[in-house]
Amino acid sequence: MIGTLLNIGTVLVGGTLGLLFGARLPDRLRKTIIAGLGLFTFAYGLYNFLKTQNPLIVLGSLLIGALLGEWWKIEEGLQNIGKWLESHFGGRKVNSPENNLMSSTATTPGSGIAPSRDFVRGFLTASLVFCVGPMTILGSIQDGLKGDYSLLAIKSVLDGFAALAFASTLGVGVIFSVIVILFYQGGISLLAAQLNAVVTPAMMSELTAVGGVLLLGIAISSLLEIKPIRVGNFLPSLAIAPLVVAILTFLGVK
Repeated sequence: MIGTLLNIGTVLVGGTLGLLFGARLPDRLRKTIIAGLGLFTFAYGLYNFLKTQNPLIVLGSLLIGALLGEWWKIEEGLQNIGKWLESHFGGRKVNSPENNLMSSTATTPGSGIAPSRDFVRGFLTASLVFCVGPMTILGSIQDGLKGDYSLLAIKSVLDGFAALAFASTLGVGVIFSVIVILFYQGGISLLAAQLNAVVTPAMMSELTAVGGVLLLGIAISSLLEIKPIRVGNFLPSLAIAPLVVAILTFLGVK
């Protein structure tokens, strides 16, 4: 859990610095920073996707995961969590449905973002970016199983700088992503022994590839704002991918 606590600390520090000093940055500069993060997230997502050993497993996992996500309305649930946090801790109430659009809905170029939407968008974007990826899973397993938090330490530094950039533009919702980090990363660390015995390299490869596709979705939707995508509804794909690999291995299919 040391790595997870370190990660939370860097996000809190980075997010706070972004809130305190981000307003002093010109709007043009802040937009450019977010665009840069979007391009990096896109490239990193593509890099992770290319680690797949069977693209059909990734495709199938995404389709099944999307069906489950839409059925369970995961994106809507994450939005509601963000709105609840804002109404209790964000310093302003949610006033209208128009101001509570999901994080993945693109803005009209040149238009402003409503404060409520800003909070939810910041919360969802930061939560997904900080928690979707191989470093989160591998680092959490190493931390929980061996007490080696070196990988999470590297991730913490990256997340700290990302939180600074996100908070300067998306606001205080970014800081509340530490709740997701605590339960997600912390949960994996606590279950590390069991996961290490079950997860094979092949499973991790496909899990990494699916995570890469989700990062591509985050970049396209929330950061570069090219097209609205309900990325949250694809989260079940992260569990489906290793399950598909396990089934195929059991059936002797390569």
